[in-house]
Amino acid sequence: MKTKFLLMAFAATLFLNSCTSSDDEDVIVTPPLGSGEIGGQATANKTFVKGNYTLSGVYKIKAGVTITFDAGSIITADVTNGTDAIVVENGGKLIMNGTAAEPIVCTEKSKVAGSWGGIIMYGDAPIVGAAGVATATAEDGLTNDANTAYTYGGTNAAHNGGTLRYVRVEYAGKKITDGTSEMNGFSFYSVGSGTILENLVSYKGADDGYEFYGGTVSAKNLISYGNSDDSFDWQDGWRGQNNTNWYAYQTGTGNFGMEIEAKSVNNSFWPVIDNITLKRAAGTITEGGSSAAEYDAIQFKKQGNGVFSNILIAGYTTAGATAVRIQDNATNTDQISSGKVKLLNVQINDGTSQSAGAVGVIVNFAPSNYTLGTTAGATITPGAWTVVDGVNLLQ
Repeated sequence: MKTKFLLMAFAATLFLNSCTSSDDEDVIVTPPLGSGEIGGQATANKTFVKGNYTLSGVYKIKAGVTITFDAGSIITADVTNGTDAIVVENGGKLIMNGTAAEPIVCTEKSKVAGSWGGIIMYGDAPIVGAAGVATATAEDGLTNDANTAYTYGGTNAAHNGGTLRYVRVEYAGKKITDGTSEMNGFSFYSVGSGTILENLVSYKGADDGYEFYGGTVSAKNLISYGNSDDSFDWQDGWRGQNNTNWYAYQTGTGNFGMEIEAKSVNNSFWPVIDNITLKRAAGTITEGGSSAAEYDAIQFKKQGNGVFSNILIAGYTTAGATAVRIQDNATNTDQISSGKVKLLNVQINDGTSQSAGAVGVIVNFAPSNYTLGTTAGATITPGAWTVVDGVNLLQ
């Protein structure tokens, strides 16, 4: 009988041990990181899993092709191998769905501004080019398969070039060809309203942080930090209607916070942006030196217009600088006096003057079109996506 009880106890022990073994525990398996070189033409759909990739040359996403990068991916260009850029041709799609905790970072090995071309997207949404033409030639200096410059413009207002969420572009703004053809951090050529642009960072580039060349796309939660030309720039009748939370910090070298023009065409439409912060660090000079007079927070020229609300401006206190400058009489007459430019709830925390005109331009906003306030600026939630080298860009 004693032997029987011992056998039963031994069996019970084996049963309990089997129930608590590691075989029944949840085992977390970390998937391997992707790696490899990216370049040439993307002619078939592809997903790049989270990983570290090297950009070699101009990576062209062709029409009908969708390229996807997983959250947390890092794409590194190298100035020593020539001109690098990520180009989405009209009809192609780039899907970069990063997260606040795991942004997708597009950077450059040397960490020198102007080392590569950033992200460039082409579409066929409407533009209004010089003299009212419906198409124009890109200014980035790149060429298509026919070895001619890219053109942009069309009639497809709902063009969809993909999704960019929680994406950071660093050290872009390369000059190629004749030395004056320039690429920005993000360049959007006639991009349409079907494209999603949210939670983007353009960091320490040698040209504009963001430039919109016509089109109908809108953008939310944009950060332009330390770019040596303009933080935000547009032309060709860009008309995005749902823009919010734009934040710019100019430091070291920088021109206008926002440079606004429309190719000298008096359009009956304009972009709408709310919640804007434009800040300039003390000692920041312009690209041409402090005497170049490109140091205003917002500049309107060549019939530039728009409706802007909840604007915080600080640091534009260099002698002669102003919060809002109107550069020519045509813009002053057709856009300011006619009410096509509205600046509502503007908050200025320092000695920056409210507005001024270029020589010979007398600016008179209607009282309802330029209003002051005390609670303004971008409201952006920080996270890993806003931190570079341990520095929170929003601070």
